[in-house]
Amino acid sequence: MNFFTKIDIPASDLLINYKSQIAFFGSCFADNISAQFASRKFNVLANPFGTVYNPLSIAKQIKAIADGKVFGEEDVFQDMRFGNSVCLGNRSSEEYGAAPWHCWDAHSSLSGKSREECIAKLNNAATQTRDFLRNADVVFITLGTSFVYFLKSQVVANCHRQDPRLFERRMISIEEAADALKEIVESLRKIKSDWIASPDVSAVCNDERGENRKLHIVFTISPLRHMSDGAHNNTLSKATLQLAINKVIQEIASPSARNDVGAETISYFPSYEIVMDELRDYRFYDDDMIHLSKTAEGYIFERMAETYCSEKTREDIRKVEKFMKMANHRIQDESSTATATFLQKLHAEAEKLESQIAGLELNV
Repeated sequence: MNFFTKIDIPASDLLINYKSQIAFFGSCFADNISAQFASRKFNVLANPFGTVYNPLSIAKQIKAIADGKVFGEEDVFQDMRFGNSVCLGNRSSEEYGAAPWHCWDAHSSLSGKSREECIAKLNNAATQTRDFLRNADVVFITLGTSFVYFLKSQVVANCHRQDPRLFERRMISIEEAADALKEIVESLRKIKSDWIASPDVSAVCNDERGENRKLHIVFTISPLRHMSDGAHNNTLSKATLQLAINKVIQEIASPSARNDVGAETISYFPSYEIVMDELRDYRFYDDDMIHLSKTAEGYIFERMAETYCSEKTREDIRKVEKFMKMANHRIQDESSTATATFLQKLHAEAEKLESQIAGLELNV
């Protein structure tokens, strides 16, 4: 007997292996699933500008990368909570030192103690991301919510705990979300096409993975619920994202658009549906009953591997998992003979696996 409904996932033209470059943009679910790939030593880039939940902010970030944006003074601001008249608890703002600098489009991990430090972090992230995306094979876009913060009509990815009265927060429409997703597709394809067309690489852009290494874009919706909005609004928010993705994929797959964009490289992975139907039990959630447990995250990775990896690659994954268990073994005495023998065995096994699995880098 079957005790749950297993989600049917259509066969995919996308094949991920250890040569693949995989990028993730989006909510904290993107961080969690990218970590599943990274722990198995895939080549991964995850949220270079920090966690982003809504499609408008993701589109804005990726467009900046595609346009070759250079961040400057106009893109950063000094923390409004740290003024001469501000008192934080029992301590004045002066006791905290200089007020930090932030960017509305980036996570606080890219903030800086000075304007120059913040700008340097932003431009460094932009450069590294652009270089990665030029050679990326697949980009997963993970959408968390349809609710968006606006600051005087400017889309905000991170409020940096500023005064809530500065912002307008509203649920965007299906059309607004769909337009953002189209912009994401166009920006990612621009990064790839501009790179391929450049004289330095046009003659050598093909490799054994296929002509011009087509970029695959996979949309998915985070199964994590935003219960602060209430159960009903969370449902409306997720439904808006689902309808927007469906609208974009249908339009791209239409006969008039197929030759221009490449419908076979745009798809949807049902992360949300897997949790709602296959894992509909609170034992698959963390203690807060909102975030997923490690077991659930691991199961979704397995479903992704079934969808996007060949049997050969799945066998390679099992070999790497076995090796990582050995590599993560806790060493009690680093100076002992047993430890020296163990490390020698570990390095020998690493060299063996790297010779067997093309693209694998264990770095041990």
